[in-house]
Amino acid sequence: MGKLVKGLALSAVASSIVMAGAYKIPEQSINSMALGAAYVAHTTGADTAYFNPANMAFMADKQYMEGGLTLAHLPSNEYNLIAPFSGETDVENILIPNLHYVANAIGDFRWGVSLTVPGGLTKKWDTPYQKAFAKEFTLKILELSPSFSYKVMDNFSIGGGLRLIYSEGVVKSDAAALGGPAVDMDGDTVEFGYNLALAYRPTNDINFAVTYRSNVDLNEEGKATITAGATTLYNGDASVEIPLPAALNIALSKTWNDKFTLEFNYERTYWSEYKQLEFKSTPLPITPKNWKDTNTFRLGATMKMDNKLTMMMGFAIDETPVPEATLGFELPDSDAKVFSMGFRYQQTENLSWGAAFLYDSKESRSMTRGVNKGNPVLINGGSFEEGGAFLTTIGMAYEF
Repeated sequence: MGKLVKGLALSAVASSIVMAGAYKIPEQSINSMALGAAYVAHTTGADTAYFNPANMAFMADKQYMEGGLTLAHLPSNEYNLIAPFSGETDVENILIPNLHYVANAIGDFRWGVSLTVPGGLTKKWDTPYQKAFAKEFTLKILELSPSFSYKVMDNFSIGGGLRLIYSEGVVKSDAAALGGPAVDMDGDTVEFGYNLALAYRPTNDINFAVTYRSNVDLNEEGKATITAGATTLYNGDASVEIPLPAALNIALSKTWNDKFTLEFNYERTYWSEYKQLEFKSTPLPITPKNWKDTNTFRLGATMKMDNKLTMMMGFAIDETPVPEATLGFELPDSDAKVFSMGFRYQQTENLSWGAAFLYDSKESRSMTRGVNKGNPVLINGGSFEEGGAFLTTIGMAYEF
């Protein structure tokens, strides 16, 4: 049932990779972080293997490697109503690695591979009413993505690959202060999916790209313990199926004088696959979710200042998939605006390094009294404040 945690959180952050909302992490390199993930049409380094494998066909015939580390700082979420219902989550700091590689061309074919953390979630409440539903809700996801490209014509290529996903999670709740049970779950799972991509260059300075990442049903299986004081109500197996929704990206970039590039990216995430949460083999009730598909709009700018320094910045508008009627303390998500910036410095002909910063600004979310039927606290209204995320990435790249 740790899978349950994973599952539950999973659908909150799932679909990871280039999707929006629900604490997924689309930024998996220096460039993508600096550009706010407006990085699908105009990809230039080893991270092309992850963001648009079709573009590997247009890269110079040499090998590319890149690695980076991101520190994600998650401020506390505040829930405000009246005492004693108000509360706030713990502050979290999480390290997130990424690694990418693109091999030499083999005729018109090319291959690459990426190791990323495309999504994740952690929420911990210590206040009585909140921890009755989410004392700890943690989800970790690791993805290995081998990919390939094929150059159909000099200006058109296709690509694709596999998604090998490992995830683990923890779910804990403690309603003892309210006369209810305590729940403790943990587990992990391995699942598979695929991604597809195409890239078209009508002119030397315009790139058009489409990428698609498949839905992956996470068939979570694990263990759960439910207790009431010294009495064990349940101790055994549990399973749940959670969708990791599909994502479609359509992107267009334009470069002026080989110095300045603008990229626009439209992203559609199919969160509506997440209709309910059911923990089979346990006495826990079915929880409706009824999430909605979301749109994310991204804009990124890349400026070559000279032969060594490149500056980048980005902006995105990101919708939440979580409706007010099924919002919970495990994921008090809301619409967001994303601001990012960064740089890359060419130290030598082969070696470059850089850093990037991103701020995910979550909007405050007021609950309408009586709308959230599934939570005896949230049905009273109130509001969620603060939250969001600060992400800082450093990394190096080498070409040979």
